[in-house]
Amino acid sequence: MSAFDRIPLAALEAAILPIEEASGLPNLLYNDPDMLAEERDRVLAKTWSGVGFAGDLPQLGYVKPISFVGLPLVIMRDRDDVIRVFHNVCSHRGMILLAEEGPVQGSIRCPYHSWTYNLAGQLKGTPHLGGVGVHKVDGFACEKYGMKEIRSAVWFDVVFINLDGEADPFADFIAPIVERWQPFLGDTGYARMRREANSGGQMTIDVACNWKLAVENYCESYHLPWVHPNLNAISRIQDHYHIMFANEFAGQGSMVYNLADTAGTRLPVFPEWDSARMKEAEYITVFPNVLLGIQADHTFAIVLEPVTNGRTLEHLRLMYVGDEAVGPQYQACRDATMASWKEVFGEDIGVVEGMQKGRVSPGFNGGKFSPVLDNPTHYFHSWAAKRLLASAAI
Repeated sequence: MSAFDRIPLAALEAAILPIEEASGLPNLLYNDPDMLAEERDRVLAKTWSGVGFAGDLPQLGYVKPISFVGLPLVIMRDRDDVIRVFHNVCSHRGMILLAEEGPVQGSIRCPYHSWTYNLAGQLKGTPHLGGVGVHKVDGFACEKYGMKEIRSAVWFDVVFINLDGEADPFADFIAPIVERWQPFLGDTGYARMRREANSGGQMTIDVACNWKLAVENYCESYHLPWVHPNLNAISRIQDHYHIMFANEFAGQGSMVYNLADTAGTRLPVFPEWDSARMKEAEYITVFPNVLLGIQADHTFAIVLEPVTNGRTLEHLRLMYVGDEAVGPQYQACRDATMASWKEVFGEDIGVVEGMQKGRVSPGFNGGKFSPVLDNPTHYFHSWAAKRLLASAAI
């Protein structure tokens, strides 16, 4: 019996009921060590999941090995400046091809038997394939044995993959949020986003919780008065609104975001941003594991990396508006912005880790929702439950 088979289907069906009647996802989905692989194959693999950032590959020929829920993958920027994602294994004997990130000079060489690949994943060299000094064999077609590419796309600097290759085209998948953010970013705002040089504006938080708890916490503002007292003094719970749309996106918005103001200097803002909505900000999860934030003067993306059922790495990248915004004259503003987010995200660690510890209790198995303040969290639970139920029906 698989880990998934131990979940009563009725517990999943309860999560998709109207919020007044619904129960949350059952404990096994958070504390069973075998469940994460089930979620990878039944949920994460069947949609567009975030695995990294294009900006982390700073030059042509750069490679970055990653793990996606136990699977060895590699993100590569080829010589034509195209980002690709591959399974990080040699087609010969399954050896890991790339162990460290960095620029590749020439070809990718397997450390075991020296089979070589170019940055498009094509197999180019098979030394001694037919015996010593015989590097080619009749009937062996190199083009059949290249690195196995995974369907991928880049948007908002995030590298997305569709592991099973069956999801809708990425442009269709992401279109609802692009349309929603048209008044803020227009058509060209995305191209204006800039990251700081030398690894500025980034951090990774190692959290002892299931990846879903990080999503749930990000989606709602209910916890603000108690977990984020400084933030709540500026952006109160009543200044927030819920966001839920297109079955793939949920989060919250604020009506009173304060533009960064340090030493009398304000960061540049998006020229496309609706001037009547300058103090509005939105924080949306792209299901399953990408958290996005937009403000008039900066944006950020967080990719959640599920490591185990009880451990998640939260990879954050901040982005600013145009080349000038990442120049030295705005360093103090950027530092203040980063410090603010470090405080906010740091305050969340205790609560998501506390919920993870609580998921082992027989006195809790999913919980109830506030019908007024938990709507985005219920929306995510319902999404996950529907995906799991659909996989059970196959």
